[in-house]
Amino acid sequence: MAAVKPVDFDTPPPADAGGRAPLPDIAWSVGAVAALLLLWVALSHSSFVKPGYLPTPEELGTTFVELVRNGYQGKPLWEHIGISLMRTLSGFAAGCALGVPLGLLAGYSRRAGAMLSPIMAFIRPIPPIAFIPMAVLYFGLGELGKIVLIFFVSFNYVQANAQAGAANFPIAYRRAAQSLGLNRWQTFSKIILPGALLQIFTGLKVALALSWAVVVAAELVGAQSGLGFMISDAALLFRIPVVFVGIALIGAIGLLLNLSLNWVEGRVVHWKGRG
Repeated sequence: MAAVKPVDFDTPPPADAGGRAPLPDIAWSVGAVAALLLLWVALSHSSFVKPGYLPTPEELGTTFVELVRNGYQGKPLWEHIGISLMRTLSGFAAGCALGVPLGLLAGYSRRAGAMLSPIMAFIRPIPPIAFIPMAVLYFGLGELGKIVLIFFVSFNYVQANAQAGAANFPIAYRRAAQSLGLNRWQTFSKIILPGALLQIFTGLKVALALSWAVVVAAELVGAQSGLGFMISDAALLFRIPVVFVGIALIGAIGLLLNLSLNWVEGRVVHWKGRG
């Protein structure tokens, strides 16, 4: 029986039959973005879309410059961005501060999991938008109601992933810790928590993305600032370029938030991908 040659994942793929090296991944990424931009330019300059419904890149560039210079509805653009980030990050931080410990507790302790799992299974399918009337009723139209709504979103996903990370840990590792004489706290802090970090960061990334998305819905109710307010107000006034600029800013800032969390994950879970 012939020996199986190990696969070297660090070696680039071989050239094709013509001797040409394959395109790197970045080339495919740039090509996909370029194709999308070309499609946008073609549609915005064609007669398939009614005038005013799909702004051209030139119109969006002009609108963005005007927003940077003059702001929107009497407030600078950076203030709208800042208030949305404040609402998102405040709710996200509160959700993480409560969701991670409760998730780890429910995953590590059978009794805690038995108590928390049915409650979370009931709450988790409820869409966050359904809580908007309750948030307004109990917390008013101020900042607290919007932050509580974002907290609800982030808490759900962070708690679920932290619980899964702690509960799905191999039982053999726990038995090895017991054989070494580690107590429950030492087993949790030295074995369970490091092993659950990958799953925890997965939940953090999903929760942060959804929190940033939900801020738009939260700002539809009684807000006078923020990117969500800017988009909804511009839509009512049929200022379509402003709507597109607001959507583009939400996407760009969401990408930066995700990259920042990836950077933190790389520093905390430094062993990721090395096993």
